[in-house]
Amino acid sequence: MDPAPPGALEAPRLPRPRPQRVTLAGRWVRMEPFDAARHARGLYAASSGPGAAQRHAYLFDDPPRDLAEATRRVEADAAREDPLAFAVVDVADGEALGRQSLMRIEPAHGVVEIGHILWGPAMARSRRATEAFWLAARHVFDTLAYRRLEWKCNAANAPSRAAARRFGFRYEGTFRQHMWIKGRNRDTAWFGMTDGDWQALRPVYAAWLEPANFDAEGRQRRRLGELAAAAGLHGAGDDTPP
Repeated sequence: MDPAPPGALEAPRLPRPRPQRVTLAGRWVRMEPFDAARHARGLYAASSGPGAAQRHAYLFDDPPRDLAEATRRVEADAAREDPLAFAVVDVADGEALGRQSLMRIEPAHGVVEIGHILWGPAMARSRRATEAFWLAARHVFDTLAYRRLEWKCNAANAPSRAAARRFGFRYEGTFRQHMWIKGRNRDTAWFGMTDGDWQALRPVYAAWLEPANFDAEGRQRRRLGELAAAAGLHGAGDDTPP
């Protein structure tokens, strides 16, 4: 028998199940499959108002003109299987604060991307955003047993690149002249996280998200980067918000 080639992995159980429309519950937010009746008004607020153009600068869509347009978009997205859209809902008041999707779903390979992310002003750069990502990653790796989670963004989108590094993704290269979006060229930066990466990252997230890690105003006591470094994961957790 010929020896296994360098880098060969044990054969995984494939295909993996497709993500379904399930609610993912956390302490501060929960992920709910898109429902226009429940989410359209909150998502309209998150995607409009001051700073809306900036929040959409690197997204495929533009800010909705009014609630009616926002509702139509949520209805259309709710009917799709891929991307599979989720609203990020505040546990405290039930308001939708943002959105994110599981997309480019490949059960045959156990690979999925998290994308179409728009976190409104009430959750951007907060523990809600970190928990929203953690809920998705935990579902992908621990429940669905996927092998790989991807994050892609416009290479010029510095905040998105920083978020990917902070969450523990590894930069894997840039696809030059990958797309033409909104009348401009888009070079796409690729980031990846494997199930092996997640095994090391999971306890770091769990420690950071503990209520004892936050003061009465919700400010973190220890940065995600500190906890990652203590676990020997240098580089993960960088660019942590204050």
